[in-house]
Amino acid sequence: MKKIFFPLFFLLTALFLISCNYSKKIKIGGRALGTYYRITYIGEEKAAIQCGVDSLLDQINAQFSIFDPTTLVSRLNHGENPELSEQFQWLFEKSMEVSAHTNGAFDITIEPLVEAWGFGKDRKMSLDSLVIDSLKQLVGYQRVHIEGKYLVKENPAIKLNFNAIAKGYAVDKIAEYLFQMGYPNCLIDVGGEVVARGSNRGKPWRVGVQVPTHHADDPIETNYVFTMQDKAIATSGNYRNYIEQDGKRFTHIVSPFTGGAEVSSLLSVSVIAPDCTTADAYATAFMVLGIEKSMEIIKHDTTLAGYFIYDDNGVYKTVKSDRFPDPIQR
Repeated sequence: MKKIFFPLFFLLTALFLISCNYSKKIKIGGRALGTYYRITYIGEEKAAIQCGVDSLLDQINAQFSIFDPTTLVSRLNHGENPELSEQFQWLFEKSMEVSAHTNGAFDITIEPLVEAWGFGKDRKMSLDSLVIDSLKQLVGYQRVHIEGKYLVKENPAIKLNFNAIAKGYAVDKIAEYLFQMGYPNCLIDVGGEVVARGSNRGKPWRVGVQVPTHHADDPIETNYVFTMQDKAIATSGNYRNYIEQDGKRFTHIVSPFTGGAEVSSLLSVSVIAPDCTTADAYATAFMVLGIEKSMEIIKHDTTLAGYFIYDDNGVYKTVKSDRFPDPIQR
């Protein structure tokens, strides 16, 4: 019996390894949520996957886009009080969780300040110090909550903005959809927010951190490449989405504490977490908090890892937490 068993075992193992190595690597992509998406999945190609992903992204956009007046968040921001979807309620509560953990550095009630700085739908900057002080009265995650299936605001003028978490959420929902469709091995990138699930034909997926650029339209370069499996990474930075006025640069990342949008020496933060929703939100929060306070949070939360790029008198320098992967030696 042993003579038959062992050759059969090795034959089955060899066939399994061959099937892994020769599984197809399928790539699809498109535009959604105001950015690109790129997906790689392992297995047989199905035409329905592209349609399913596009439909899923359309559903998310229909709830969280501030640029479409018909979306759920836009209706809430314009004084309506519609019944909230389960997706909206879930992402709202997740946002509240991160807000509490970061002492308000992440805050979805930031929209009035985002609009004033020129990063809203109208792209007009219209503020001074008095305007900032006034609008700060509308900002604070404790000023909103959900009762039943409806949003309750402390002030009707409060507005919500999910831009700092919605892309990460979209990545997670795509990964969930692919798993349900029979594709547990995939790499999903929506506007730089990435999740790596399973393996790349038996090997870990390779991902990288972008080098900050001086101008928004400069080509993207990656200088820190590492492997990642069953985790997500999101990057927030001040070098792509900004406005220049009177020789000063203002970033889309607005501080809920000061109301300011001035560019700091911290250029980008990349956060690794178990899921991309979490990584996306913390990346924004850490841009607001700075390196020291962010590292303190990471120290006490073993599910997080961080990689920070900052400008030291014109020289780009980096610092990473202990749990952030080392780069691949090339």
